[in-house]
Amino acid sequence: MERALALPAPAKLNLFLHVLRRRADGYHELQTVFALIDLADWIDVERREDGQLHRSGDVVGDVQLDLVMRAARLLQQRTASRFGADIHLSKRIPAGAGLGGGSSDAATTLIVLNRLWNTGLARQQLADLALELGADVPFFVHGRNAFAEGRGEQLTPLALQPAHYAVIWPQVHVSTKEIFEDSGLTRNTKATKMSDFSAAADPVPQTLRERGETGTPVLFGANDLEAVARRRFPVIDQVLAHLARFGVARMTGSGSAVFAITANEDQARAAVADLPENWRGWVVRGLAEHPLSAW
Repeated sequence: MERALALPAPAKLNLFLHVLRRRADGYHELQTVFALIDLADWIDVERREDGQLHRSGDVVGDVQLDLVMRAARLLQQRTASRFGADIHLSKRIPAGAGLGGGSSDAATTLIVLNRLWNTGLARQQLADLALELGADVPFFVHGRNAFAEGRGEQLTPLALQPAHYAVIWPQVHVSTKEIFEDSGLTRNTKATKMSDFSAAADPVPQTLRERGETGTPVLFGANDLEAVARRRFPVIDQVLAHLARFGVARMTGSGSAVFAITANEDQARAAVADLPENWRGWVVRGLAEHPLSAW
């Protein structure tokens, strides 16, 4: 296999995000649920025999510093691969939105090059490399919805009920680093258990499913980063207010994208219809697993 085309790098939502404390190493102890959705970037990769790495397509910032190139260089160096690659990225997931686009791009790059270069790393070995690129890159490498702890790298697979979401991005770029460094960030949320989430956050309660009804979807917990992001970027408040008319609305990650879990696809479509000119909206479905899980 020398070429792989139209490979997906799906986005994620944080169904909740709790900040428990600041750690001695400067990072924060978190709890969250990562949920894969079918909004995706697309990557084309062709193996090179000369060891060179070339990047084309959509680039955010310095091409040599972007996560796709960093992922390719890291795998090449750690496995001493003689191969290189031409990598073309088509972006649909906006940067600075809290949707994990860059991390997902890096994960797909690792998964694909591991196959094209015949480096033979197991998924856990790829995830160990991925952690050097970012705390949520291992989630995309493992490719399963998960309850996450630590910095977000301690993952327990989690089955989520099928769900539709309306996602709106007000085209504001938010710096995750600045949100976490804000003095107004609350860092003392009480730790929860995965069983608490599972019991409280079933989008369609079991009693209603048994009667063939959809019910009103719910969301567990909160996003502790939301208050800081809303203060810094008031437009996030406007998006939350808009989406709250259609379902339970919440910011994902450190923002600025906001999502609502809706009762059905029609409700999600209504939520993203007739948006202000500077807002972008998508109707998405939750994914049970990463499309490249079998790889």
